[in-house]
Amino acid sequence: MRTLFCITILLLGLLTKAQTTDYTQESEKEYVKRMNWFTEAKYGMFIHFGLYSQLGGVWQNDTISGYAEWIQANADIAAQDYAMLTHTFNPSEFNADQIAILAKKAGMKYLVITTKHHEGFCLWDSEYTNFDVANTPFKRDILAELSEACKKQGIKFGTYYSIIDWHHNSQQRNASGNNGWNHWGQVQMKAGQRDAYIKYMKNQIKELITNYDTDILWFDGDWVEWWNNDVGIDLYNYIRDLKPEIIINNRVAKRSIFKKDFGTPEQEHLKNKVSYEWEACYTMNKSWGYKLSDDNWKSPETVYNKLKEINGNGGNLLLNIGPDGLGRVPLPSQEILLEVGEMLRKEKK
Repeated sequence: MRTLFCITILLLGLLTKAQTTDYTQESEKEYVKRMNWFTEAKYGMFIHFGLYSQLGGVWQNDTISGYAEWIQANADIAAQDYAMLTHTFNPSEFNADQIAILAKKAGMKYLVITTKHHEGFCLWDSEYTNFDVANTPFKRDILAELSEACKKQGIKFGTYYSIIDWHHNSQQRNASGNNGWNHWGQVQMKAGQRDAYIKYMKNQIKELITNYDTDILWFDGDWVEWWNNDVGIDLYNYIRDLKPEIIINNRVAKRSIFKKDFGTPEQEHLKNKVSYEWEACYTMNKSWGYKLSDDNWKSPETVYNKLKEINGNGGNLLLNIGPDGLGRVPLPSQEILLEVGEMLRKEKK
């Protein structure tokens, strides 16, 4: 009888350990406390950087329409051909300290970088793929450098991670599509592969938290049919188990339904206050990634006024820069950021 009792207790213990806390049910007090720094930050830097940065929106001598970071989709480049860009990725002038200092001078309080965009290329040395920065001529760990630089400047460090992955063997180009969005934006999950891919995602996300102490996880790509609210909430809880105080955007699940921890309007912003936290992300020109032909820059006054309106309606502004293939922040981006920073300083006097 005693043996049976001990086995029962052991099994109950294992079951309890396997259960995950439902962090979506945290109290309002706990949520407000966790979100406090984000709510007060008001203004952050978005960085789109990847293999696409060296192309500048050009493929085989043709300027490709659309966002530069979507060039694989918009030029319909086969994954194996696109992967060859790892042989030439060498942003030798990337300077994490300069970027963090620029963000601080601009008046920004946090930073989010695309650690893995839809192309699937990772800006860190991941144990779970060879399609990463360690297998390029550059080799340096961009995330380690940027995380450390942010800490020096007192800036919160955030990491963007795409749910879809054009390189991973679990997914394939949607052959039934008739344009870049339908081919690649609606990338198909191969039969029976979703669980293995979610495990891959969780392993990589654990690396981002464990190795780089990320303060924000910023997801994208939630629109695909094979991703739903249930798997998104499961991922949300997995992440909060790893780091309970971390902040996660609503695109971890279905953004139209899920609003925790904050909503994410893109290239637009809410005109009225709402009952949840939110952050509007904007480009400074027309593209997120670096694009040679895109010189349609917003004026510092436009950015400043947008920031004030967004903040006035209870939101944050996440303003993007797109470093070029050498890792340099375009001069117009620098000038706009510094001018807005000066305007913010003057308003405090």
